[in-house]
Amino acid sequence: MRDFSADHRLLSINTATVRRQGDLATIIEACARAQIRAISPWRDQVAHIGLPRAVEAVKATGLALSGYCRGGMFPADPARLPEVRDDNLRAVDEAVALGASCLVLVVGGLPQYARPGSAPSKDIGAARALVEDGIGTLLEYARSAHMPLAIEPLHPMYAADRACVNTMGQALDICDRLDPERSGMLGVALDVFHVWWDPDLSAQIVRAGRDRLLAYHVCDWLVPMADMLNDRGMMGEGVIDLKAIRAQVEAQGYQGFAEVEIFSEHWWAKPMEEVLGTCISRHRSVV
Repeated sequence: MRDFSADHRLLSINTATVRRQGDLATIIEACARAQIRAISPWRDQVAHIGLPRAVEAVKATGLALSGYCRGGMFPADPARLPEVRDDNLRAVDEAVALGASCLVLVVGGLPQYARPGSAPSKDIGAARALVEDGIGTLLEYARSAHMPLAIEPLHPMYAADRACVNTMGQALDICDRLDPERSGMLGVALDVFHVWWDPDLSAQIVRAGRDRLLAYHVCDWLVPMADMLNDRGMMGEGVIDLKAIRAQVEAQGYQGFAEVEIFSEHWWAKPMEEVLGTCISRHRSVV
């Protein structure tokens, strides 16, 4: 297991962690000042400052991208599927332009939530079928662009509106069916917030192996949790055994960044420098 205590070379900041404190250009500058080597930006933040400016800022600071958030939201009415396809193709192109290591896929839930305006449905099985079809179509383009796709399973509390793929096992089943040769172009983003509870997690990490562990996200699970979306904890504040999970991931050969992704009204209210400083100290002592 890698030793993080001496430095934070392997820390990445998902830019949602400080999205309320400044735009993407401001976040990039603050990360560079803090000698943080990697980020994972969100598409809306890139759109806000424009893709050319985002690319220029990343290159000017020499930051790596541990991922790009996000493609996905595949379920939709049949008439809107071309819109879904085109949106995800653009996400791949943006990820390539920014030099991301992978495009993270939050796959979407029922159509009326994944793509508002779609006819309401309660058929989660049909939604999952649309997810797999959408990933299969996108994978062809991603291969040609040499951009790996990382399916991020989300906690079951988000199954209806954000992601109907909720376990590592489900995500890896999709990988097995669409990429049986394990090409490295389709894998998973393991976010501890979403999967720490899964009794099958250890076995699924082994099943994923090095070639399908494309991204690793950290934060903590608070008890009690004030809001199921925007009350994630800073590492060390909650109940997740972060070192144990990282040890399992690294035992499979994962050598990438530990990406801090925290949606939190509490941390969004603090100065950016304080949040980044806390991320650094907790990365060294807790993660």
